Amino acid sequence: MKALFFNRMVIVGVGLIGGSLAIAGRRKGLVKEIIGVGRGAANLKEAVNLNIIDSFTFDISEAIKGADLIVLATPVGSFEGLVKQMKHKLNKGAIITDAGSVKGIMVSKLERLLPKGTYFVAGHPIAGKEKSGVKAASHRLFEGTKCILTPTKKTDASALKKVKALWRAVGAEVVLMDPMLHDKVLGAVSHLPHAAAYSIVNTVAEIKKDGNNFIAFSGGGFKDFTRIAASSPEMWRDIFLSNRENLVNMISRYQKNLEKLKRYIKDKDSKRLIKELEKAKAVRDRLN
Repeated sequence: MKALFFNRMVIVGVGLIGGSLAIAGRRKGLVKEIIGVGRGAANLKEAVNLNIIDSFTFDISEAIKGADLIVLATPVGSFEGLVKQMKHKLNKGAIITDAGSVKGIMVSKLERLLPKGTYFVAGHPIAGKEKSGVKAASHRLFEGTKCILTPTKKTDASALKKVKALWRAVGAEVVLMDPMLHDKVLGAVSHLPHAAAYSIVNTVAEIKKDGNNFIAFSGGGFKDFTRIAASSPEMWRDIFLSNRENLVNMISRYQKNLEKLKRYIKDKDSKRLIKELEKAKAVRDRLN
């Protein structure tokens, strides 16, 4: 038997992230039984057919009986309601973790809701794709990626150790971060780009002239840049609203930089324009 072993893992939201964690956990021998919880019967049946989960239910209270690990992989706006539904039915020693893109206040809310003897370890695997649903799941999704865990003073050390080991076992590098700092960082590197991508797609889609729909002429550059606008609107609505203060601040900073670029172009200021473009290219080159 391996050092890391969960008897019953419950995946609430068997989509890309939840499904990928389930299938990776099964292949690595980290879990004995996997139960799926969700709203769509077709998606859950597909997860069973693909051997990603063993069974499913629409009743979360039923699913968590005897569970030692519950993974919340639904939109972040649903977390509080889900924990309220399950808090009186949790097995003693049960660990709840999540895959949400917003932490901050959400972490303290969930910590206050849980009864004594049950534990919450907030997590965020940085491994998304624009595709959703269990068919997009892959056992290799987390390999070579980062998973941010955001423990607080209330986080149980043993529970944290187990969740750390889980993510490392499926291939992720675990990084510990303060919950509030997490939301500032992700507001900049993830939430702002998504907001920009959605906005750019809508901007171009609105332009029609002489019978031509401009977006129909989109090439590789446009498609590459806006790929993330194909992500789940429900998920990103919840992320934007849950991290609204940080995101609004980042949008304001982005607008200032965009206005600066606009001014250089309008004024035909070649010198400042090339300097601005070279600065961005140098930063982007270092990311490769």
